[in-house]
Amino acid sequence: MYNLTDIESVMPLMKKNGFNFSKNLGQNFIIDPGVCPEMAERSGIDRESAVLEIGPGIGVLTAELAKRAKKVLCIELDKRLLPVLAETLKDFDNVEVVNADVMKLDLGKLIEEKFGDTDVYVCANLPYYITSPVIMKLLESRLPVKAITVMVQKEAADRICAPVGSRDSGAITVAVNYYAQTEKLFDVPSESFMPSPKVDSSVIRMNIREKPPVEIKDEEFFFSVVKAAFGQRRKTALNSLSSGLGISKQTVEQALVNCGFDTNVRAETMTMDKLAEICNCLFKK
Repeated sequence: MYNLTDIESVMPLMKKNGFNFSKNLGQNFIIDPGVCPEMAERSGIDRESAVLEIGPGIGVLTAELAKRAKKVLCIELDKRLLPVLAETLKDFDNVEVVNADVMKLDLGKLIEEKFGDTDVYVCANLPYYITSPVIMKLLESRLPVKAITVMVQKEAADRICAPVGSRDSGAITVAVNYYAQTEKLFDVPSESFMPSPKVDSSVIRMNIREKPPVEIKDEEFFFSVVKAAFGQRRKTALNSLSSGLGISKQTVEQALVNCGFDTNVRAETMTMDKLAEICNCLFKK
């Protein structure tokens, strides 16, 4: 069995298969032996669970998941990694690798076909260039998963896990918290990777909600309101909502007043409840 966090151990295998790190695909492999065991341990999985992993790389996290879960299904975009993974994961009979673009897959159908009624978790070291799109696809698809545990850039983690209504909150904060309860598990310094990225990382867990925390009249319009409110952070919510939604300032101003806000309020100070209230005030069938 390979020591997958020892680059000297796996480099001959990668060279044999003509694999080199791809900056465009955000490939930074973990060389800190403590990161993936802790990540897998804190993801919530057990021997009766199934795990969906996105971007397994050379299988460092995959191996830890396979030790703890009933089945692991990996989605890997880079064809060059398939023979590498076949070798590094050959000792596990509960791992399957699918060569595909996660953004183009019907994940609900895939989970149903591969896992059936088994409790499903997502655990992945996401490529940084596609972090937000992947997270939102996982959440918006309303997949039958219990929790999503991912490693992302520390700055992104801080934003996602910030309280809605705090200075650090943004549109992604609201969107993620609509679907899940978030928590930061631990930080991972840049030197834990090869090649070493310019930024530190964090592991976060999103526990999927059974239902949204607020009642809204129209979900699509709610996210339009959120996008508009945070679209121009230097502007007041009045100006951002008016220009972003194409609604008169008078109408937006009245909605803000009805919700108890000063007309100079900025979006980052708005709680989830207040954003929902404003959305419902502005919505017209």
